[in-house]
Amino acid sequence: MHNPGRVLYGTLPGFGLSELGHRMAESAATALSARGAPVRRVVSSPLQRARESAEPWSTAFDLPVDIDERLIEPFNRFEGRTFNFGTQVLRNPGTWGWVLNPMKPSWGEAYESIATRMLAAMAEAHQSVDGGDVVLVSHQLPIWMVHRKLQGEALYHDPRRRRCTLSSITTFELLGKRFIETEYEDPTGGLLDDSVDLGAV
Repeated sequence: MHNPGRVLYGTLPGFGLSELGHRMAESAATALSARGAPVRRVVSSPLQRARESAEPWSTAFDLPVDIDERLIEPFNRFEGRTFNFGTQVLRNPGTWGWVLNPMKPSWGEAYESIATRMLAAMAEAHQSVDGGDVVLVSHQLPIWMVHRKLQGEALYHDPRRRRCTLSSITTFELLGKRFIETEYEDPTGGLLDDSVDLGAV
């Protein structure tokens, strides 16, 4: 992402992809296109970086990009700041109330809320096509919340341990009335080595 100030950008406007980010997004779309994936629809978070990530999918499969607000990055009170959750939080009494309950978390949208809206968006997307795949372009934390919810794991987690890299592809299928995760792949290769992701917490 293009973020020279290295701030937590969250839902802030004006943060698009860097040149490297565009290449990574294109590599993901190319990977599925090359193997003939039956993509019938592309849906994106409304944030600029997600819409730009969706463009290669639109081109590869000759589809418009629809917007679903439920795919958006969660709001968090640390947006626009350049510090992490270490001693810099402790040195700022004004932020102490934001970190009282990391299990929820108290600094932003509840993890349960994120998982619920994401699963609702997935269900609606599934119903909107008659066969084939739908590509949903979202953000690391929302995707990881779906993963943990479906695995029956606690939604509270260490952000440093998320298995959800930039422009990776997590695949879900609906079996009966329940989604299951069927595949995870990272088609970006060595491009990740030079990337920076400070989107949210």
